[in-house]
Amino acid sequence: MAEQSDRPINTFSIGFSEKEYDEAPYARKIASHLGTHHTELYVEPRHALDLVDRLPYWYDEPFADSSQIPTAMVCELTRRHVTVVLSGDGGDELFAGYNRYTLGLEMWNKANLAPYPVRRAAARALLSQPTSRLDALARALPSRWRPPQLGSKLHKFANAISLDDPDAMYRRMLSHWHEPDQIVLGSRESKGILWDPTVSKSIPDFLDRMQFLDTVTYLPDDILTKVDRASMRVALEARVPLLDHRVVECAWNMPQRMKVRDGSSKWALRQVLYKRVPRDLIERPKMGFGVPFDQWLRGPLRDWAEYLLDERRLQRQDLFAVAPIRERWLSHLGGANWGYPLWNVLMAQAWIEANPQVDL
Repeated sequence: MAEQSDRPINTFSIGFSEKEYDEAPYARKIASHLGTHHTELYVEPRHALDLVDRLPYWYDEPFADSSQIPTAMVCELTRRHVTVVLSGDGGDELFAGYNRYTLGLEMWNKANLAPYPVRRAAARALLSQPTSRLDALARALPSRWRPPQLGSKLHKFANAISLDDPDAMYRRMLSHWHEPDQIVLGSRESKGILWDPTVSKSIPDFLDRMQFLDTVTYLPDDILTKVDRASMRVALEARVPLLDHRVVECAWNMPQRMKVRDGSSKWALRQVLYKRVPRDLIERPKMGFGVPFDQWLRGPLRDWAEYLLDERRLQRQDLFAVAPIRERWLSHLGGANWGYPLWNVLMAQAWIEANPQVDL
């Protein structure tokens, strides 16, 4: 865009005072290198507190991707300056950019080296350690090589290697509640394409299969929904150039070595980027568009969450299983990180609160 435009383009970013979530300094340096007109906003917990009660009205359903908070904020910020914006959504699905792809391949390849009982024992050992303790171990590493949210990632790893099927392992990696039937009373999880055995026959390669499944589920049902509703709420048009059908066709015709090479994801896109941005500005561990809501739930959002997760409220509704939810909530307040599974329940509860006419 900067090369094609005869005037500086606009770029927008948000940041956080919590350093492990803050990518604003990197965005600022890249914007400076490209000569863009850059605008940023540092998000404080009070912004989230002002926002959470409005989320059910904006999404019209119990939508529970926690990055809906920063997405809504960056859309509000952007709309003050422009009416049309370009988003990079789709790049991870098309060019194998998600950490879970390289992690999934690595885990499955390594898992097969050990007998299944050994893997299960290793998984139990990891899961016996609270995420807070594992995060503390990560802080002993140099900041450049310190993986964000190590405890949560190691727990995901442990849950994944405890399974003996790659597709089941991938479903476990995607899942916040591993046994959702036990959370919603009298329910049975709908088995969609993620369980379809014909997919593995049609797409035998595991990496291709992970990308395909995300492209037909996670991308339209989460990522694009999140951005579309957050942007349309403020009359901002978000276009997605990477999902142009010619780019999609090009990506799916690329050999895997053009996507993942030597442990590096999105290899082809990186080669294009290296021609325009110095490597030292972009070579660092990938982060999602997350917020420190695990900390906020213990602080400024605690009263809001406690009201929605109140034991008497849950019992009166007779919708969710009270014991596992309250157990996770109390454990989270004690320092463990159960933010993602709790956010699912909180967004369902917030939607119910916003729609009292719904008969439960």
